[in-house]
Amino acid sequence: MHAYTTAATMKRYLKIWMIAMLLALSLPTAAYAISLQEAARMAARQYNAKVLSARTINQGQMRVHEIKLLTKDGVVKTVRIPDREPRN
Repeated sequence: MHAYTTAATMKRYLKIWMIAMLLALSLPTAAYAISLQEAARMAARQYNAKVLSARTINQGQMRVHEIKLLTKDGVVKTVRIPDREPRN
């Protein structure tokens, strides 16, 4: 019975460790800034549109990527994507 308890405890610690590692690996990616090119690509893909223009603007302490898109229906749409990194 002691060996079974040890194996169960090891499995529990292994699960906890794996969850902790997944969290640790996912957190830093949210801290990285999104480049203007990445934001434009994401917006074009999301709306199935062509990028007309893209620029980064400052709104208070945040930088925001402003992307103008031309949809397949011929509509011009403006999308704003936060840069995830505060302005210095």
